[in-house]
Amino acid sequence: MADDAEIEARFWKELKASPVMILGVAGERDGHGQPMTAFFEGDHGPLWFFTTTDNGLVKSLGQSNRAMAHYVAKGHDLFATVHGALSIEPSNEVIDRLWNSHIAAWYEGGREDPKLCLLRLDTETAMIWLNASSMTAGIKRLFGADPKADYKDKIAEVAL
Repeated sequence: MADDAEIEARFWKELKASPVMILGVAGERDGHGQPMTAFFEGDHGPLWFFTTTDNGLVKSLGQSNRAMAHYVAKGHDLFATVHGALSIEPSNEVIDRLWNSHIAAWYEGGREDPKLCLLRLDTETAMIWLNASSMTAGIKRLFGADPKADYKDKIAEVAL
């Protein structure tokens, strides 16, 4: 049975292996998010996302800096919703540290592209679920047992 710290550690491990999240700003277009590649250093946040200055997320920061990022692990065995404050990262040092050829492919002007923008999500809290939907749960349901007990140790609400 996993405890909250183990579930959180697994989240960071999964995110490192498959770093695409759906990022949205509170109040922005009725809460619509968009797929973004998350970058982080070490074993935890903050999370950084490369984008452009004309992206809707950047424009919406004038209305709210409250953001939510949703995550589904590659094998669909872990899900998470991360809450935090989103801002424009002004540090060229951070951009230089995170920059790579995959990012460069998105920007015509490369590292000096005038539309280049780095967003920073200062993570605050997350709800993380391990997928407990299994054949065992299905069999339990067939025999009238309540499968919810299988979930009780597979959910963590953590401060990031």
